[in-house]
Amino acid sequence: MPYAVFNPLYKPEAALPVIYGFNNGGPFGWMQAVLIAEDGTPLGSHICSSEGYMPHDLGCVAGSRPDRHEGFRAHYPGGYRMEFVGIETRDGHAGLNAAIAANEALSPREPK
Repeated sequence: MPYAVFNPLYKPEAALPVIYGFNNGGPFGWMQAVLIAEDGTPLGSHICSSEGYMPHDLGCVAGSRPDRHEGFRAHYPGGYRMEFVGIETRDGHAGLNAAIAANEALSPREPK
């Protein structure tokens, strides 16, 4: 299943910012699926029974969840591409981890 791409300016696909969908863990039947933009902005979440449903439920798959893509287009009107990162590769995924770090920089936590 190809991932969704919104490219109104016909840029090279690799030049488009990425919106990552990922499995943030949880027990089977109550797993947290999360969407985060490359710039660190959270764009949604969903509870899923299984990781296999997450790419479609989050809108990562081409043609899925047009309701979610309205918000994605508002965030990245010049275009974006979607990518789903499963739990097995989440911790070592450079792009997703950079987006999470960008999110943490947007909303720093109080020191302990």
